[in-house]
Amino acid sequence: MSIPPISELSDRARDVFRAVVEGYLETGQPVGSRTLASAGAFQLSPASIRTVMHDLESLGLLVAPHTSAGRLPTDIGLRLFVDGMMRVAEPSAEERAAIEERAVRAGPVEEALAATTAALSGLSACAGLVLVPKAELVLRSISFVPLSPERALAVIVGDDGQVENRVVDLAPGTAPSVLVEAGNYMSATLSGLTLAEARARLERQLAADRAALDAAAAALVEQGIAVWSEDGDRRPVLIVRGQGRLIDAAAVEDLERVRDLLDDLEGKQEIATLLDSARTGDSTRIFIGAENKLFALSGSSVIARPFRGIDGRVVGVVGVIGPTRLNYARVVPMVDFTAATLSRLIG
Repeated sequence: MSIPPISELSDRARDVFRAVVEGYLETGQPVGSRTLASAGAFQLSPASIRTVMHDLESLGLLVAPHTSAGRLPTDIGLRLFVDGMMRVAEPSAEERAAIEERAVRAGPVEEALAATTAALSGLSACAGLVLVPKAELVLRSISFVPLSPERALAVIVGDDGQVENRVVDLAPGTAPSVLVEAGNYMSATLSGLTLAEARARLERQLAADRAALDAAAAALVEQGIAVWSEDGDRRPVLIVRGQGRLIDAAAVEDLERVRDLLDDLEGKQEIATLLDSARTGDSTRIFIGAENKLFALSGSSVIARPFRGIDGRVVGVVGVIGPTRLNYARVVPMVDFTAATLSRLIG
């Protein structure tokens, strides 16, 4: 069913629709005509309000979960509200400070991203998400430092000065000269390449001219690049924080939906693919319920926005996931602010 234009709704219908949606987002419960009439916001009887609700239901904007139980917005209704009627509330000074404090903590970038995402989760009462690109380290030099007769430390220095290291096993009787030979060969051969490019070049060169290296040095070269490649392939691209916040008082009445949502989060690749689709454009993307087949069962919503590096290119996506009844007016600008904060962090 297509979303009807707001212009097709009368002023009365728009007011009743807004009241139902805002009441539902606040309580998580259906909103009845008597509740709206007793609130004094309308000069209408409960019967008149029910008539308007029925008209909104026929348009596909509201639904009655049970007989005489009030109305809930449908996913289509929520989309109409979010796109055309929502009045956003900017984050408070305290909320902004809480997000910025996590972002400026010293340590690896991934830890700062995770801490910032945890702060966003706490403030939004949703699970926080951040999609981090796999690091494309460009190699400057590689060396092997002996630790013991059986182990060595492989040290890689990137073009940006970043230094990382991993422990590799040595064949019995490996001489210190072998470590030097392997390091010199890799530095001369792989400097200026990314890890993926380095692996491909090494495989070609070792296959074509294995005699250029001592057998022990060739084995060490292959082991070194294998360790680094495996680490890069396993590096997480999606950080999730605050899953426990998805289980609130309202969720207790709908544990099956919560279970489906937590299952969605366990399938991180699908969530990562969804977030990756938010990389294009400059605005915040909002995915509501069954609009996305991934959330057809769990009835969840995702709010996501890309953040950029110093060169203006998108380097990741940050957002939240929660039930469709989450407070969009409050959470959307909070996600926007978090994305801006991460852009300053990365830049």
